[in-house]
Amino acid sequence: MKIIWTFTLLMIPGVVNSIEVTGYSGGGVKISCKYDERFTENQKYFCKWQRSDCPYQIKTNEKNKWVDSGRFSLYDDTRSAVLTVTFRDLREWDSGMYYCGAEKFITDSSTEVNLKVITDQPIRTVRGYSGGNVIINFKYETQEETSLINICKSGECFPVINTNRASEWKHDRRFSVHEGRSAGLLRVFIRELNENDSGEYKIIVKASEDHSLFSEFSLNIEKDDCVKSISLSAAAGGSVNISCKYPQSHSSDVKFLCWRSGKDGAAVLETSVNESRRWRREGKIQLYDDREERLLTGSISHVTEQHSEYWCGVQSDGGHKSFITRVLINLTENDVKFWV
Repeated sequence: MKIIWTFTLLMIPGVVNSIEVTGYSGGGVKISCKYDERFTENQKYFCKWQRSDCPYQIKTNEKNKWVDSGRFSLYDDTRSAVLTVTFRDLREWDSGMYYCGAEKFITDSSTEVNLKVITDQPIRTVRGYSGGNVIINFKYETQEETSLINICKSGECFPVINTNRASEWKHDRRFSVHEGRSAGLLRVFIRELNENDSGEYKIIVKASEDHSLFSEFSLNIEKDDCVKSISLSAAAGGSVNISCKYPQSHSSDVKFLCWRSGKDGAAVLETSVNESRRWRREGKIQLYDDREERLLTGSISHVTEQHSEYWCGVQSDGGHKSFITRVLINLTENDVKFWV
């Protein structure tokens, strides 16, 4: 018994740091582990602690280059003595204690990583349509007061924006980002879609100094027979009827009509309907979804000059939204003069 106990102690890594990491099922995490500069030439590893053993998930002698093994990638930056591990396609059972560091005689110079994987509906595929927009929802937790958000397409990454605890949308080119920290939800809005936007994407959020979390998904920009823009006329203060076609593939999805201010992704005065052939009214908007005809109809009352741009769209599982048809309402000249 004494020999076994001594052996077990020797198997426990010499922990020099400990970090808490939260990830979401279907997504991934990137973890940075500092090690002693004396061990830059040693093998580097990432292992999962199981009772008295720590089986390697990935291990390498390679320096200053990425090494891949299954769901894991490892990069040993010998110049800064930092080991970076990427863990992809997380599952709930991946939760547990891990160690990463430099292997040396008897005990190791390592970082203890307590990984918690939260079950969530992962982003897999998001559909959008040329000329339209999409909103993509991403669950996350962060310890930072401000977060650096990166969006990558087909391996090319660029920073979108630094966000803070303020609730307003932040904009950069065709992208807008909104952080709902109380709900742990990041919303990414991409507008003016075109076929070149199709591809593999990754959303990366810097959650702390030690780790980032990310979600990978495919964005498919599809062709459809829907009208992209509708122009209607109405009297100020009056009502106008709308009619929007949508693709057959969205027949069972939630449909919505919303007013959107400027380039913000936030929907204002939104009304949605999730049943076929049943009227739904909310505020100044009422809607009716005929799934057999693939037609969303409705009306907007109390039309004003300020609220003149609306969008018809669909909401898929996970709350992702595709804005399909733009509806522009023009107040007739005579009616405008009358009300003025």
